[in-house]
Amino acid sequence: MSNSNASELNISLEPHLWDALAPLPSLLPPALKSGLTPYLSNPKPATIPYNVLQEISQWSRTTAGSASLQSHRPPLQPQSYTMIALLAGTTTSPERKFGKYVPKKEPDEVEARNASERKTVTALVNALLSIVGAGVATWWAADKTGWRNEWRVLFALFVAIVVAIAEAGLYLIWQSRRSPMKSASQTRRSIAAARHKKEDDISTLPGPDIKPTGKKTNETANLRQRR
Repeated sequence: MSNSNASELNISLEPHLWDALAPLPSLLPPALKSGLTPYLSNPKPATIPYNVLQEISQWSRTTAGSASLQSHRPPLQPQSYTMIALLAGTTTSPERKFGKYVPKKEPDEVEARNASERKTVTALVNALLSIVGAGVATWWAADKTGWRNEWRVLFALFVAIVVAIAEAGLYLIWQSRRSPMKSASQTRRSIAAARHKKEDDISTLPGPDIKPTGKKTNETANLRQRR
């Protein structure tokens, strides 16, 4: 990650990280000490800049830094100040509000949605035609009964209402059968969004700037202790 991007990142100042940094002000060079001291005050800040941790990590790997850490009582291990150890158990930029990721829909899902919309429109048009047709047919058939126009209108409206209720019931049944299919599709998209978010969280975490030390046993033990 570039320095410009790293300078914009903050790291959550967890209790174990604060405890690891607390002994350092008396050991650090003046420039690093002035950068770290504000974040060790009370009340404890919620975050600490990534650059501050990176500079401390780089200093701990120098000859002077390693000697200063060893001179502390009790001695401090340089492996405790690698970026891996410092960032363990922390959150990158917890103050930021990231938008919810909406995964791109698959072509077959888009086609299925379009087909579903066409079916819905067709069903509504058919229902409307059925209602109007039933009313008109009833009006025409009632003409053979010799009823007055008022009764013919009322009878046609009654039949149209009955047909409308039937069409509404059929539409609700059809919609209820589609709901499980929509729920399954939304579940797949939620899983994809969660997977993408996890990958983003890993990719946004700055890579540790460390050099091989050959002391894997001590560093592994230190990481286990911090967890």
